[in-house]
Amino acid sequence: MTTPTSASAALSPATSPALSAPGRAAPAPGGTSATGQGRAPRRKISIPLLRRSRRRDLVEVPARADVLALCSVLLGYPDEALYADLDLLGEAVAALPASAPAAHLAVFWRAFTGQTPAQARAHYVETFDLRRRSSLFLSYYLHGDTRQRGMALLSLKQRYRACGFTPEEGELPDYLPMVLEFASRAGTGAGEGVLRAHRPGIELIRRSLADRGSWYQEILEAVSVLLGPVSDRHRTEADQLASSGPPSDDAGLEIAAMPYGSGWTGSPGTPFGPPEYTCAPAGRQS
Repeated sequence: MTTPTSASAALSPATSPALSAPGRAAPAPGGTSATGQGRAPRRKISIPLLRRSRRRDLVEVPARADVLALCSVLLGYPDEALYADLDLLGEAVAALPASAPAAHLAVFWRAFTGQTPAQARAHYVETFDLRRRSSLFLSYYLHGDTRQRGMALLSLKQRYRACGFTPEEGELPDYLPMVLEFASRAGTGAGEGVLRAHRPGIELIRRSLADRGSWYQEILEAVSVLLGPVSDRHRTEADQLASSGPPSDDAGLEIAAMPYGSGWTGSPGTPFGPPEYTCAPAGRQS
């Protein structure tokens, strides 16, 4: 798995017309319309891209999009590209306005930068690739290894396209760092709606990281604060996931490192994830 985007790209303003001014026609030079008739061309009737709705229960967090963008980058695999942007990332974390999510990211940053690259990579693989409770593929928690999961992945891809968001090739659309990047760009409605739909899975990941004492817990804490208190229903669903596993699983999630995928006969310790992502991805070693 690769980081969804570079730190510099994730933290800079979006330049795509679809991300900046959906549904607006650009005027021609000199103030005339592109048709030369002195008026703007007819506006197409379409659903606005990246609609930013305001939820009544929204937790106000300063620099909300920046927090989500940083969570996206920092939750990715600590490859050479991430370390190349280490100074930029440190400055971005330090520049966040005071808030609970910003404080969590500062704690993460101190712990993460206290490790060598080799230590950080080994910890990442052990934490996210070898344990089902903290897999970063969100739709697994909601649908397990069922036909509905494939449909959910397709639906998520379609949502990305409808919002003018082009995810990186070679990564599943439910990969949490990618979902966080989308949320940072698409706003509290279409963007954060994906995170809210997968709140039980996110809560289970947060609990798992807390149980292991992983510094990545701080990133999940930041996301959880931003999303607001966990509802009783989502808390109950997270409890059920922890004890019984997702749909179609007979074993609970207490069993570590049992990948999903039909016909799997490997032994504990095999990386957890779809088959195409567990066959020694290039540049990714523990």
